[in-house]
Amino acid sequence: MHGWLRQAAGGLPRQFWFLWTGTLINRLGSFVVLFLSIYLTGERGFSQSQAGLVLGLYGVGGAIGTMTGGVLADRWGRRPTMLTAQFGASALMLALGFAHSYPRILAAAFALGLFAEAVRPAFSAMMVDIVPEADRVRAFSLNYWAINLGFALAAVCAGLAAQADYLLLFVVDSATTLFTALISLIFLAETRPARVGPRTHAAAPSGGLGTVLRDRTFLIFVSLNFCVVLVMFQHQSTLPITMLADGLSAATYGLVVAVNGVLIVFGQLFVPRLIAGRDSARVLAVGTLVIGAGFGLVGLAGSAVAYALTVVVWTLGEMIQSPSNAATIAALSPAELRGRYQGLNSLSWQAGLALAPIAGGLTLQKAGGAALWGGCFALCALVAVGQWLAAPARARRAAWLRERRAAGVVNVS
Repeated sequence: MHGWLRQAAGGLPRQFWFLWTGTLINRLGSFVVLFLSIYLTGERGFSQSQAGLVLGLYGVGGAIGTMTGGVLADRWGRRPTMLTAQFGASALMLALGFAHSYPRILAAAFALGLFAEAVRPAFSAMMVDIVPEADRVRAFSLNYWAINLGFALAAVCAGLAAQADYLLLFVVDSATTLFTALISLIFLAETRPARVGPRTHAAAPSGGLGTVLRDRTFLIFVSLNFCVVLVMFQHQSTLPITMLADGLSAATYGLVVAVNGVLIVFGQLFVPRLIAGRDSARVLAVGTLVIGAGFGLVGLAGSAVAYALTVVVWTLGEMIQSPSNAATIAALSPAELRGRYQGLNSLSWQAGLALAPIAGGLTLQKAGGAALWGGCFALCALVAVGQWLAAPARARRAAWLRERRAAGVVNVS
């Protein structure tokens, strides 16, 4: 056991563990977005479409925030970008909790998305900066493990807290975000790469964000990922609505979704050994197909146990797919533009967060559950094929960047 733990977690930089700790604490209090659709429809009395619009505006704000955060992470620095976003998100979480009119809720959700998601590109870029390439799948697995350990505990506690007072969700979420910001303020140092020497300046890519938008290989990968995100975020929007329609409670939804976190907590640390040495394209394709199968099975579920089994299936796919997905993003990103590349990747998530509840809600309302959940499976199957076909171009791109870094194009300040 000691040897396995050392293999899974040993040798990583000290600053990585501060990032990891901040992730865990923040996720322990991440209640609000998970329960926002239930809060808006059950507690506030808004319609399903109104709830979907609030979640959609959060996603729109997040989309703007991730791109802005990515540019700032490269120009201003990882640390100041993270601090500004974290302190702002903590204050806006309380603003959303105390907002009562629908226009104020819409405005607060948009602003919260803007600040809460701006931290992600800087965080991811900092992690790539400090972790050597050979250790990144392991590091991303450990960080993903922390995310889901917090998620598992948060989902159960939030379900219970919601039965007492929904305002507690906003207060606790704000407090944990504030605590994470304090960790960043006290313990994290800047890691932004700096161009050094005339050769470096000449070889560095020009155009800033335009360089990212012209990177066809990266854009194809992000587009494929966006399709998976559309499916994955159904667990926050249409899944709770579907379960409530089957007569299940918000607390039951919390327990069912917590299965996702529990499985990852107990199994994610074994994933690096499982996928070590395997072709990344095959890993991504298989993981995506399993995710699609899990969500497709939701159309056949009707009880808490059946819903929990669907979570088991798509969680297994998520566990396989996520570390390889993050490592591929890192491998395709030039060091001096990591913030922008991570920002565009995060944009695919925020666009999915914005569109998933709208598209899912409309499909559920107009065509029914069978069309929604069957469509989730079909979309993931198409993405799996796309991952396989696009793999050679990604491999060539990653090899070229490794040669470029080995030649000393950038250095970490």
